[in-house]
Amino acid sequence: MKTFTSWTDLPPSARGTAAAIGNFDGLHLGHQAVLDLTRQQSSSGLSVMSFHPHPRSFFAPDAPAFRLMNRQTKSHRLEKLGVDIHFELPFDARLSSLSARDFATGVLAEGLGLAHVVVGADFCFGKGRSGNATDLVAFGKELGFGVTIAQMVETAGIEVSSTNIRNALSQGEPERAARMLGHWHRIDGPVLHGEKRGRDLGYPTANLSLDGLHLPRFGVYAVKFDVLDGPHMGSYLGAANVGTRPMFGKNNPNIETYIFDFEGDLYGAEVSVALVSYLRPEITFDSLDDLIRQMAQDCELARERLAHA
Repeated sequence: MKTFTSWTDLPPSARGTAAAIGNFDGLHLGHQAVLDLTRQQSSSGLSVMSFHPHPRSFFAPDAPAFRLMNRQTKSHRLEKLGVDIHFELPFDARLSSLSARDFATGVLAEGLGLAHVVVGADFCFGKGRSGNATDLVAFGKELGFGVTIAQMVETAGIEVSSTNIRNALSQGEPERAARMLGHWHRIDGPVLHGEKRGRDLGYPTANLSLDGLHLPRFGVYAVKFDVLDGPHMGSYLGAANVGTRPMFGKNNPNIETYIFDFEGDLYGAEVSVALVSYLRPEITFDSLDDLIRQMAQDCELARERLAHA
């Protein structure tokens, strides 16, 4: 996948494509429907246009973290979905100040030279979100690009949206989130050095940061664990704690995974953790022995859940 971070000075091979446009946080089934429609309109590969940072982060940088995917996870998922070109435009003061007409003219028609765009029915664009999908159709007729509007997707009578996925994760229901995503909710990143308490307890863990991400319900999960590079590259199973480790004082939230039947050094390796099933809340125990006994039970239950996942 080729990534471009500007809408100017593009090579001829990147112009004239059909592109799906949106933030694509989570790349859920609704987003995948938009990509499928884009494929049908394209004769030269699949293109996606998104924004970094997310507009919500630009306008409210101090608001609670909400993203389902970090930049790396989104890139991995776009590649898996067969995207050939990713226009990842910088959402900054310049872009946010463009009117709906200027965005359609300067970015879509003249800058990217798009032949066709596909957006969701709730798509808004331009300063103050002044333009909507219907406006985009009118601009397309005027400026010479086609527009397809994808309707909202439902599963089991529930509208598929990033908001509903966040709600499912907040309630400790990764299975429900997965039904809307079309895949397990994943957290990607490098394995970080921690305080190595898990090793001392007989359960060494691989630790990942949750900075900038929507926080799932704190507690213990059965997980699938993929090592994406290095000598241990491959797929594994495990049990993970999401939270602040209350037995050990005040800590920033993270995810710590104990990988079943694994030996090796993963520090610095890029990994991906899929939340499969919620096992129990994060709690404080009376003693380390009680914690260790509970961890053994957690691992046994995680193995049972993963055998049927």
